[in-house]
Amino acid sequence: MFRPGRFSGGVHPKSHKNTDAYPTVHLDDFTQIRLPMSMHVGPPCTPVVKVGDRVKVGQLVGQATGPLAVPIHSSVSGQVTAIRWETFVDGRSVEVVQIESDGLYSHAESVLPPIVTDRESFLQALQDSGLVGLGGAGFPTHRKLRIPEGKQVEYLLINAAECEPYITADFRQCAEHPDEIIAGIALVMRYLAIPQAIIGIEDNKPLAARLLKDELARPGDGLALKTAIRVQLLKTVYPQGAERVLIHSLTGRTVPSGGLPIDVGVVMLNVSTVRFIAKYIKTGMPLVRKHLTLDGSGIKKPCNVSVPIGAMIPDVIAHAGGNALAAGKIIMGSSMMGVALDRLDLPVIKQNNMILVFDSCEANLPGESQCIHCGRCVRVCPMRLLPYALDDGARRQDLGQLQANHVQDCIECGCCTYVCPAKKFLVQNIRAGKVQVRQAN
Repeated sequence: MFRPGRFSGGVHPKSHKNTDAYPTVHLDDFTQIRLPMSMHVGPPCTPVVKVGDRVKVGQLVGQATGPLAVPIHSSVSGQVTAIRWETFVDGRSVEVVQIESDGLYSHAESVLPPIVTDRESFLQALQDSGLVGLGGAGFPTHRKLRIPEGKQVEYLLINAAECEPYITADFRQCAEHPDEIIAGIALVMRYLAIPQAIIGIEDNKPLAARLLKDELARPGDGLALKTAIRVQLLKTVYPQGAERVLIHSLTGRTVPSGGLPIDVGVVMLNVSTVRFIAKYIKTGMPLVRKHLTLDGSGIKKPCNVSVPIGAMIPDVIAHAGGNALAAGKIIMGSSMMGVALDRLDLPVIKQNNMILVFDSCEANLPGESQCIHCGRCVRVCPMRLLPYALDDGARRQDLGQLQANHVQDCIECGCCTYVCPAKKFLVQNIRAGKVQVRQAN
């Protein structure tokens, strides 16, 4: 019998939800922003402004160059002062538009609510808004919602699990804007003709669940759709919020190896993504701001903030009171799946939901030792893979071993690395192995 919230594997890291009671603070005092022309999965955008141009909030600055791309808009008003190539956090060279803010945040005249009448105009509006999945993956939302011919969506699943340590930005969205979250879900259900939706929340967030349930019970427009939406509490275990894990936890269905959620009749969106959809359809303001959590032993005042996309990370940290101690490591994202930064001179991007700063003591990593074949990595892997074998294959660049052990099914959750008594860099090497296979293919 299927029981919601159950899956094999997983770990229980300390939650460190230190900021769950801290309301989101709206920050605007930034003198400069930098907008990378690649903040999504897909081809980079082409700048449509030049040095010296005046721009306003919501004005197009990066034109999408293909169906898998989304445009980029200015998050401040001011003057374009530079357009140059920079090395991005993942090592790619990316074109960047630099804008000096005038502090006025004047809105562009083009910011108007989109005209949406059917599925196609709805999907076009989402593409025009610049929306990507706000949970961190950066996949263009309009492409995720474009259902292939012959496929049918039975469930719209909303990821409000926020299972990673430290991050509370999504929880604050549920606590502060449950009405917009439900409105966004209803819009997706209406235009894609999806019969039912489930909001998945870990059971360590009862306030979020209660507020969303209260909103669903509130009379008003869209009551018929509200009755097709339900909130499901799930066992608190990492990585409950991973896409494939959450699909199984909420529906009992398993996405096949190499498959997509639509193969099991499911579309999944992050809770912040559906909230943005409701706001955009109402106001026409494209994606120009990001909600994120600042936390860690190196942050003086942990907090949740809303900042212009492109705001520089040192400036955001300064708004949070600066560093408590000398930073030993700064991570874009959380402690399990985040990316350690090699420098601070980087902007907040669309996919960024956290800045985590550790002092030098916490940042110190123990060295690797020999694998003792304890099998802990196998027991905690939610995808039922053999992390030790994938690690070995990646180190030896053995493509046959990597493919035989389904390296591309790894969701890079880091559970294996977390429990390894030998402190092997398992997930880091598996990531490298996935790259090796992709390049070979």
